[in-house]
Amino acid sequence: MASKKIFVCNNCGNESSKWLGLCPMCQNWNTFQEMTIPDEKTATKTRAAESVKDLKTIGQIKSTALSRITTTIAEFDRVLGGGEKQGIVPGEVILLSGDPGIGKSTIMLQIAINIASSGKKVLYVSGEESESQIKMRAERIADEKALIKYDLYVLSSTDIDQAVATATDKKVDLLIIDSIQTVASNDANGFPGSLPQLRYSTLKLVNFAKRTHIPVFFIGHVTKEGTIAGPQMLAHMVDCVLYLEGESLTGTRILRSLKNRFGDTSEVGIFIMEEKGLSEITNVKDFFLGTQDQMVPGSCVTVVMEGSRPLLVEIQALAVNTNLPFPRRVAQGVPEKRVELLLAVLKRHGTINVDKYDIFVNVVGGLKIAETASDLAICLAIASSIKGNTLKSVVGISEVGLLGETKVVLNLDKRIKEAKKFGYKNIITVQNATSLKKALIQGNLS
Repeated sequence: MASKKIFVCNNCGNESSKWLGLCPMCQNWNTFQEMTIPDEKTATKTRAAESVKDLKTIGQIKSTALSRITTTIAEFDRVLGGGEKQGIVPGEVILLSGDPGIGKSTIMLQIAINIASSGKKVLYVSGEESESQIKMRAERIADEKALIKYDLYVLSSTDIDQAVATATDKKVDLLIIDSIQTVASNDANGFPGSLPQLRYSTLKLVNFAKRTHIPVFFIGHVTKEGTIAGPQMLAHMVDCVLYLEGESLTGTRILRSLKNRFGDTSEVGIFIMEEKGLSEITNVKDFFLGTQDQMVPGSCVTVVMEGSRPLLVEIQALAVNTNLPFPRRVAQGVPEKRVELLLAVLKRHGTINVDKYDIFVNVVGGLKIAETASDLAICLAIASSIKGNTLKSVVGISEVGLLGETKVVLNLDKRIKEAKKFGYKNIITVQNATSLKKALIQGNLS
């Protein structure tokens, strides 16, 4: 059969008759890969499609409430969504991505063991590890005597057709592929991880899940820019895209949903990496707050929203006298440019000379804060460190503008309620301090 070659961008799917260094659609470099497609003139003619005779209107279709499968990991089920009954929807295809070494394979194996422990059959397919290596990791997570009782099948293979055939033969309740970039098929061109193989493998898994109503997890690697390796259409083909992020030094892991057809994408799950794998952080307050019984200058609490969940987080600041012509500004967990902007506002409208100090700002617990509701807490923590005054039971929740004004943030009532629940009384917001100057006075920092 005659064929022709085209070049396809593995980032946006743009096609070209010749190789291009820069994709004109997504403006990314070195993303074009060669792909062979059959020639239309010599390709085998397919039969004409027949019209569907018993086509139903949407009113005639009966809706069935499918019971979700719980992973027994509450934080993971929270991200998958589902209201009161959270978990995996039967026939759902879920893509899990994240940086190397972040814990993707670990949490997938934990889910496989948990679901198998409830009496269900699970097939774990790995194209990166041998069966004995998977067993070693499983023994670190669960007891060896308990593993013997579970119907958890392990297959070390890079053949996607073999994996799907085995899952069909064993009539499993869950299929896990680790990872999509390592599997391939003889029915598709290219090497494992290439554009044709990724398309074929993903479509094979989607068709299997929808036909059998068996949920499928597969792991996807990310590029150095932090995006999912492969074409963006990979994310469009699946039902749910999860992203596991965190700091390798602190062990904090945050699971986010980038796409979810059956749940809310704003929900997040918080974990910590331990010896036996990823563990849920049930008491979030104790993890993201420092020692409160030792009140020292430079500490202020704020409330950030991670999805629909309010989290109490401690902001720590340290101001050190310096003789440098350009004082250092170091920030962990908050953008450095944001800290520099707040320092300028603090100097102009808070009348605090910050030029004589090296300023260091840190978020306890390794959490990364992107929203501006923590602006006031950052300013209060820096002012507290410079003045040497402690902030006793103070919570700052507000955005700070360039004119020194405080602004309303989303879910303010929910944040205030969360702070009061843990005993904080002096909660400074736009409701009782309309400017940074008034906030400093209320915190005894003027």
